Amino acid sequence: MAWNAVEVAAMRQALDLARHGAGLVEPNPLVGAVVVSADGGTVVGTGWHERFGGPHAEVTALAAAGAAARGATLFVTLEPCCHHGKTPPCTDAILAAGVARVVVATGDPFPEVAGRGLAALRGAGITVDVGLCAPEAARLIAPFTKLSTTHTPWVIAKWAMSLDGRMKPPSGGDRWISSEESRTLVHDLRGRCDAILVGIGTALADDPLLTARPPGPRTPLRVVLDGAARLPLTSRLVQTARETPLLVAVGPQASAERIAALAEAGCEVWHSDISDRDARLAALLAELGRRRLTNLLVEGGPEVLGSFLALGAIDEVWAFIAPKFLGDGSSTPAPVHAVADLVRSITIEDVSHPGGDLLIRGLVCRY
Repeated sequence: MAWNAVEVAAMRQALDLARHGAGLVEPNPLVGAVVVSADGGTVVGTGWHERFGGPHAEVTALAAAGAAARGATLFVTLEPCCHHGKTPPCTDAILAAGVARVVVATGDPFPEVAGRGLAALRGAGITVDVGLCAPEAARLIAPFTKLSTTHTPWVIAKWAMSLDGRMKPPSGGDRWISSEESRTLVHDLRGRCDAILVGIGTALADDPLLTARPPGPRTPLRVVLDGAARLPLTSRLVQTARETPLLVAVGPQASAERIAALAEAGCEVWHSDISDRDARLAALLAELGRRRLTNLLVEGGPEVLGSFLALGAIDEVWAFIAPKFLGDGSSTPAPVHAVADLVRSITIEDVSHPGGDLLIRGLVCRY
């Protein structure tokens, strides 16, 4: 179908509006909507899904349009829902508003909707067109799509490295590889994710807090892969466990005494009897999906990143490359072959230079 300039502009506006909900609506998808007047020349209402449990984008846009919605065209980035969830069906609101046409960017992958919303609108005599800006809309809801179809979170792998492949500064040197501007971007990303994961090696070496500073719209669950339950009770992670949730994922080798001590300190201990590390990681991802966690940020070192890569679980990459060489023998080299394989497999979405670093963002899987 050939789309005109007004239609394209309206849908792009809806996509921009949808992005305002990032970190606020999950596990729901990001959705934006624009109402264009019956004469096709004026935007009379806009809206986006602003928070989980709140009105959907279509309802907000139609309310803003008021009587002008009658005979108008509704542009929406995702197929309108037709079932009762936290809110009534959006299809009911569309019918009540008297909209003549609905233009949808992409269908809803959620099984309870998946084509039924479109069918309900068409069955009521509304003209429905689908596919305008479909790739952009599908990317926007990719984390929601993965959670809905695989029941596991969207995994963002983030790391910083030097030009010679080092992921940890030399002992006694600067604590950071990346620039302050890069670290600000990471904190913003943390504040929009549902969970942040590291391995026990990173937890022991860096004693991190794994919080967003300043806080973002979400308070991510902190997750430590700790097969033998070695995380010290004196660590900053454990010391703050009662204020900021901490999940310690342990394996069959973890002693009952260590598990009890962590639990007593306020940690949630996820105990698996699976001895194979990769299979245990897959089970943990399924558990996080069961909890409806949508976006998981993996900040682990080479070993953890390699495990996620081996599982084929990485969806998105944020790679910070600092313009420096650290190869003095005391810093930790990245797994060159694993990183090379990962970089070769991504579709680059954006390249930028925060604070002089090179930031490459890209997708590993498409949904």
